[in-house]
Amino acid sequence: MDVFCVFALILGLVGIVGSIIPALPGPPLSWVGLLLVYFSGQRGVADPMTLRFLMIWLVVTVLVTIFDYFVPAWFTKVTGGHRAASIGAMIGLFIGMFSPFGIIVGSLAGAFLGEFLFEKRGVWDSFKASLGAFLGFMSGTGAKLIVSGIMLYDIIKYVF
Repeated sequence: MDVFCVFALILGLVGIVGSIIPALPGPPLSWVGLLLVYFSGQRGVADPMTLRFLMIWLVVTVLVTIFDYFVPAWFTKVTGGHRAASIGAMIGLFIGMFSPFGIIVGSLAGAFLGEFLFEKRGVWDSFKASLGAFLGFMSGTGAKLIVSGIMLYDIIKYVF
C-alpha cells in the first residue's frame, strides 16, 4: 500500500467525521480520497476504477453538498421558522459537541432559543420551527453520511 492509499483511507475516515461536524466538508474530502485511489494505480478488485465512476461520484458529491445547504433552510421555512432558528440550530450543534447534552439536544435547543428569543415567537411556534430546523439538519447530515460511507467503502474496496 503506497502513500496515496494511506491518505485516501484517512480522507475517507475524515469525510465520515466531516459529515457530522459542520466545519469539515465530509463528502468532498471522501471524494478526494477516491481521487487519490484512482491516481495511485492500486486496485484491490478485478475491475479498475474508471474515470466515469469517479465523475459520477463527483456529481453526487456536488449534489449532496448543495442539498445540505438548502434543505435545512427549506425545512425551517416550511415549519414557520426564521433565520434565527437555523443559526440557533448550528450554534446549538457546536455547543452540543462539547457538552454532555450532545448535538441533538444542542441543535434543538439552539433553534428553539433562536426563534423564541430573537424572533419573539410563542413556545409552540418556536418548538415547531426548532423541529423543522433540526429535521433539516438531520436530513442533510444523513445524506452526507450515506454518501461519505459509500465512498469510504469504495476506497477500501479498491485499496484492499
